[in-house]
Amino acid sequence: MDMKLLIRDLLATGVLRSPAIIAAFRAIDRKDFVRPEYLTEAYLDTALPIGFEQTISQPTTVAYMLELLDAKPGDRILDVGSGSGWTTALLAHIAGTAGEVFGVERIPELVDFGSTNLIKYSFPRAHLTHADTTLGLPEKSPFDRILVSAASPELPLELVAQLALGGTLVIPIGTSLIKIQKNRDGDITSSEHPGFVFVPLIP
Repeated sequence: MDMKLLIRDLLATGVLRSPAIIAAFRAIDRKDFVRPEYLTEAYLDTALPIGFEQTISQPTTVAYMLELLDAKPGDRILDVGSGSGWTTALLAHIAGTAGEVFGVERIPELVDFGSTNLIKYSFPRAHLTHADTTLGLPEKSPFDRILVSAASPELPLELVAQLALGGTLVIPIGTSLIKIQKNRDGDITSSEHPGFVFVPLIP
């Protein structure tokens, strides 16, 4: 199996729909973001270990999350739990040269792993940094889009505070993906999309 067949399957199931996200999946090869011992499994539709009890997420799940997030060219995006760097690279492709993506990761070795993977592509406005005890990156906020790739027991209000007016946050809470939208007047609306499993968000 190769990336083309994986994308074909994601298109066939309907989880991958938007032209910009399809283009990102075609441009960013998942094998560039997996551990060497899992290269033969890079195009399987399954999560794979990247060390430290963390994973590179299942392609179906990533596609679903990106469709919910609906990032646009020029967006400033926060990628929480950047791990292997795959979602950061996909978001950087979508945001384009006018956008900017900030990936944050709590595990130093994964910051190094993700950074090594990300430099395989030319995204000068994509950054991976080591997260401190503060959730998110408040000093760089507000963000038009925030993606969280680890499950939180409840909605972190500190991330909602980092969301720009008109922005969208997608975060796993329990076994559901929650889409949070901050309206132009600052009001919050949410929708729930159940049936997902994620590693826990490191507090």
